[in-house]
Amino acid sequence: MDNMLFAGIDLHKTQFTVCVLKGNQTIEDNTKYETRAEGYNAFITRMNQISEHNPKQVRLAIESTSNSRYFKEMMEKHGFNVTVVNTLRFKVVNLSTKKTDKNDAKTLAEFLSRDILPQSHLCTAESEGIRRILKSRSLLVQNSVALKNQAHAVLLAYGIITRTAQFQSKKGRDKVLQSLSEDRKKVMSILFDTLEAIEIQQKRLERNLRSITKDDEDIRLLMTIPGVGIVNACTIRAYMDEIDRFLTYKSFSAFCGLVPWVQNSNETVHYGRITKRGPQELRTALVQCVVAMVRMGSKTDNLSIIRQYHLLKEQKSSGKAIIATARKLSRIIYVMLKTKTPFISDRLSDK
Repeated sequence: MDNMLFAGIDLHKTQFTVCVLKGNQTIEDNTKYETRAEGYNAFITRMNQISEHNPKQVRLAIESTSNSRYFKEMMEKHGFNVTVVNTLRFKVVNLSTKKTDKNDAKTLAEFLSRDILPQSHLCTAESEGIRRILKSRSLLVQNSVALKNQAHAVLLAYGIITRTAQFQSKKGRDKVLQSLSEDRKKVMSILFDTLEAIEIQQKRLERNLRSITKDDEDIRLLMTIPGVGIVNACTIRAYMDEIDRFLTYKSFSAFCGLVPWVQNSNETVHYGRITKRGPQELRTALVQCVVAMVRMGSKTDNLSIIRQYHLLKEQKSSGKAIIATARKLSRIIYVMLKTKTPFISDRLSDK
């Protein structure tokens, strides 16, 4: 342990700052390297030099950033042990009154040497690939909504009142164009042509999702749940990553951010709003699944989870009922994926 080297690395887009400790001695302090091949190679050479070419004696700590996976995989190829820090649980850096790259790197090195850094889970390469496609699709959806809102606003300026879902299909948009004068039609055609191009790309991304996940058993199981389509199934799969890393359904629900805050002091226990910790995309997907199940009406009304939703809705509100049902759905999903069992409605009904 006395020969171990502990390197704290403040990683940024264009450079990273390094502080290396050996026991109570500072070996490197505020050394900067560029985040390109030359900088990485110089850092690796320096680590091998001060460790006497024994990479097993070198431990590195970096905060979770967009390029932390690349850095981690590169350093592990050279035999270094890399810890990716969970920034949500490690507030020492963020709340520091002296927040500089040098100080942040030194703080990481000191806590690493004491082995008290909270680690962050890096998802698999497959999950990250799915996430990238989902994020691209999300941007297209946002642009699509913005264009539809703009189209509604333009027509309203012409004195034409439109319905909310009037631009959902090409047929509906063509019908609007036919009712306009030539000058107005030119303006609206630009908006509608752009909207159509976005929708084509959106469908293309969804085909890509189906293609790269066609052999994924978890996604196949998720799509046996009524109302769960390819997008929400892929979202749950990608942001959950691996179900086996959750010991219980409670830990999975907590990861989704669907459990309430709890404050327990002496004999007082207070439950607050849901924590909203964990990936927002995962939590949103579960809520959307519940909404879809509720809207399916006759196909899902016999399910106990939906009957409980209607009871909660009467007692509280639809919003709270949806969140509570999403939490119950996370428990069902946990059991389904753990046991590799498809959704069976009979298990959740009076039959």
